[in-house]
Formats: sequence, structure tokens, C-alpha cells
Amino acid sequence: MSWLTPLFLLAVLASCAIRLWLAGRQAAAVARHRNMVPAPFVASVPATEHSKAADYTIAKLRFGRLTLLVDTALLLWLTLGGGIAALDALWRQTGWPQPWLGAAVVASVALIAELVTLPLSVWRTFGLESRFGFNRTTPALFVADRAKGVGLAVLIGGPLLISTLLLMERSGGRWWLWVWLLLLAVMWLMSWAWPAFIAPLFNRFSPLADETLKQRIEALLIRCGFASRGVFVIDSSRRSSHGNAYFTGIGRHKRIVFFDTLLGRLAPEEIEAVLAHELGHFRLKHVRQRLWVSVVASFIGLALLGWLAGRSGFYAALGVPRPSPHAALLLFVLASPAFTFFLTPLAELWSRRHEFEADRFAAQHASSAALATALVKLHRDNASTLTPDPLYVAFYYSHPPPLARIARLREAPASG
Repeated sequence: MSWLTPLFLLAVLASCAIRLWLAGRQAAAVARHRNMVPAPFVASVPATEHSKAADYTIAKLRFGRLTLLVDTALLLWLTLGGGIAALDALWRQTGWPQPWLGAAVVASVALIAELVTLPLSVWRTFGLESRFGFNRTTPALFVADRAKGVGLAVLIGGPLLISTLLLMERSGGRWWLWVWLLLLAVMWLMSWAWPAFIAPLFNRFSPLADETLKQRIEALLIRCGFASRGVFVIDSSRRSSHGNAYFTGIGRHKRIVFFDTLLGRLAPEEIEAVLAHELGHFRLKHVRQRLWVSVVASFIGLALLGWLAGRSGFYAALGVPRPSPHAALLLFVLASPAFTFFLTPLAELWSRRHEFEADRFAAQHASSAALATALVKLHRDNASTLTPDPLYVAFYYSHPPPLARIARLREAPASG
């Protein structure tokens, strides 16, 4: 598989070059319109806030380009540069058998990646976000969040990794099928456990206290035929001033969660419209479709890994001379994004279509005008650019650009 080395290198460099080029286009487009608020937003977005959004977007793009270069350099060092091979040789001196040898090598790679990216995370939180007035995370809270994240990775990821390595070594040529079934079980378990046990480790969840708003939301749920275990508010203002809302949980254990920052900015009818949009994703089966795509993609990915893991040329082509289960896992996880990047526009196009469909659902069950004003407020308060580059949108935007989205909402007929 000597062809894999130049193909991998070409994919990494091409994806990196395309990302840098797209970031440059986006920065140029935003800078060009920095002092010109789009006509549909003139009455609702002050020029000063539009300029701030442009500056924030450009600053994030610059930071993203730096992060991309660091990530690319780390990827090439770990693979073709011999990083994984060196770590593997180092740990083999201990004489540990599998799966402990493999777990140690994988943990070492994860630790190196964490140490390399940690300064960037610190700068993003306390430099970039603080500079534009969004950060509310204290150093103590930042450290606590990182520690909890590492702890969860060890408690949850550790057993999953060890089980996977054991299956790869001892369950024959069809090991990837058993790993796939294990992965599905873990995904289901995490969907159930996240809202009840894991998310509360990071945020405090409180029942919605506003009875009038609660009744309005419950009426909307009844109209939409949606069952929920409750409406909760999380203290997201401890970390950031950005606002959001989401669903969590599965089956009858779904929860509706609002950021406290969101509730402080939107009027009741706007909150209802935002929630109707999110309900649209469930009623239109978008969540189920994405879940099935994830299931199928994981099946195909693991089947491909099962084929590659049995070929010594796969390891040698990516900088690891000695085949092993942990090397197969690491190389596949690290190398595959360089190839799947080129599918990004298709995935984002699909996502944007879902967003338009959910907007239409919201217009039928709530107020399209209220959803439009809510989106204007969210774009303004989150300092999101209103003038993105079309090609950048095609590659990266999971949601339609604000001008197109709000224009459709304003044309939508009023709900009955």
C-alpha cells in the first residue's frame, strides 16, 4: 500500500490549503461589509454591533487558522513523522501485554494532543472571548471543567478502549462487527445517562420558574404532539454570554433545555418560536435520520478499519512499522478526517435543508415573525456575521445564512 502515503499526504495538505483559502475568503467578505449593515437589518442591528460582529468573526478566523496549522503539524508528526511509532516502541519496553500496552499508547497520544492544544484553549477562552466581552469563565472553573472532562474520558473512554482492543485481538476477523455493536450500546447508554448524570457535573439544571412561559411552552408541546420530561434552565452565564437552547435525552426521557442567557434576551413569543423550530427537527424526523446516518457511517468505517487492520502496508504507509490493534485504531482515527473533509459540503447542505424545513414547521405552529426577530437578536448578541462568503457557507454552515433564512421567514404565511 505504498500509494497510501502520497494519497494521505495529498489529502492532509489539500484539506489544510482549502480550509486556509476559505478562511481567507470569509475574512475578506466580512471585512468588505464591516461598515455596511445589510438593508433588512438596518432597523434592528446597530452599526456598532455589526462592526463588532465583523471584528469578532475575523479574530475567530485568525485563531482558527493558527489552530489548523498546529493540528496539521501534530497529525503529520504522529503519523509520517514517527510519533506513534516512537511511543509504541517506548511502551513496549515495559513488557505489558494487550490491552494494557495499547491503552498506554493511546492514552499517551491523547495526553500529547491535550498538552499541545491546551494553550490554544486558554487563549480562546481568556484572550479571544474575553476581548469581545463573551467570556465569563473563571480560571478555577476552566481548570475544573478540564479536570472533569479528563475524568469522564478515563471512566467512560477507558473501558470502551480496553473492550475494543480485546475484541480486536480475540474475536477473529469479524471483530469490527462486535465493536460496532458495542459502540451502538455505548451511544444509547450515553444518550440516556447524559442529561441525568453527566451534564449536571458541568451545569446546574433548574426547572423553568416562569409559570406563564411554562404554560405557553406546554401548550406548544401539546399542539406539536411532543412528550417531554420537563423544561429546564441551565446556568450557562457562568461560562459565556452566548445563548442557545437544545433537546437532550431519548424516548420519553427527552428534556428541553434553555440557556439562562437566552431567556434573558428573548420575549415569550420568540422563545416559543425558537422552541417550535427545535420541535420541528423531531417531528420531521431529522434527529432520527441523522442518527441512522451515524449508525451506517460507523458500520462502514469499522468495516473499512477491519479490512485495513489486516494489511501491514496500511501501518507502514502511515509511519508505523509494527502492526497492532492500537496502531490501527489510532491511524484510522487520525487519518480518516483528512479524507472525509471533502464530504463536508454535502453534509452541511443536508443540514441547511433541515433547518429550512424546521423553520417552516415553526411558522405553522408558532409565529414566523417572532422566530425572525429572535434570530436577529441571536445573531446580534452572539456577534455572528450577517455577510458571510457563499463558498465558506457551502463548506461550513450547518444553518442557512441569516439573510436567506430570515427572508424566507418573513415571506411565510402566519400560523393558524
